[in-house]
Amino acid sequence: MTPRRLEQRVALVTGAGQGIGRAIAARFLDEGARVAIVERDRAAGEDAAAELAERGDVQLAICDVGDEAAVTRAIAETVRWGGGLDAVVNNAALADPASGPAEELALEAWRRTLDVNLTGPFLVSKHAIRQLRRRRGAIVNLASTRAYMSEPDTIAYAASKGGLVALTHALAISLGPEVRVNAIAPGWIATDAWQPRAGRRAPALREIDHAQHPVGRVGQPEDIAALAAYLVSSEAGFVTGQCFVVDGGMTRKMIYAE
Repeated sequence: MTPRRLEQRVALVTGAGQGIGRAIAARFLDEGARVAIVERDRAAGEDAAAELAERGDVQLAICDVGDEAAVTRAIAETVRWGGGLDAVVNNAALADPASGPAEELALEAWRRTLDVNLTGPFLVSKHAIRQLRRRRGAIVNLASTRAYMSEPDTIAYAASKGGLVALTHALAISLGPEVRVNAIAPGWIATDAWQPRAGRRAPALREIDHAQHPVGRVGQPEDIAALAAYLVSSEAGFVTGQCFVVDGGMTRKMIYAE
């Protein structure tokens, strides 16, 4: 049975139109929260709001988190709708880590990745702080195991997620004790089942994909959503400034070519 730890809370989740963000919004609703879905993709946002309304009270704000004016409007709309703000989940990101060789990476592409993946969480947090302080709220940032390890040619993405881990502890120290700030660093999470309904499908995964994880399977958005719900709840009242790696044990696994 899902606990009801978030009754009467108002939460804002960016990038909640699909994937991990959508699963987090669903979990928060199941735990009693009212949820503002902040999404740049209007079609995905509207689909999520329509589906998730069956679980509870939702609000949709169309917003590019790299645009400060748009962020300000989205938070103001959320506060008017909800009467305040208790939790922020900075999930929105450019999800494709591949950006090509460093010597060919365009400055514009580098800046756009950092604008969305790092500056976006800063802007959302910046403009939510006053409201969060009033309610002793919480922020959760969605980082990545790519903050700690890399594949070739994923430079901008890795840098943005590494910066987000540092932003997390910097905010935690700056905003405490009124506001707690933590991060989650997911590993391989199969998000196919949490896409907009028209494009939803079962994940195309092989047995080897599951077997390489010490827990025996690829991750699911529900794995991340469960931790996010805990981190914004009062049960995590002694937890701040941390980044929780949720990757089925992959970053602890020694891998050698045979």
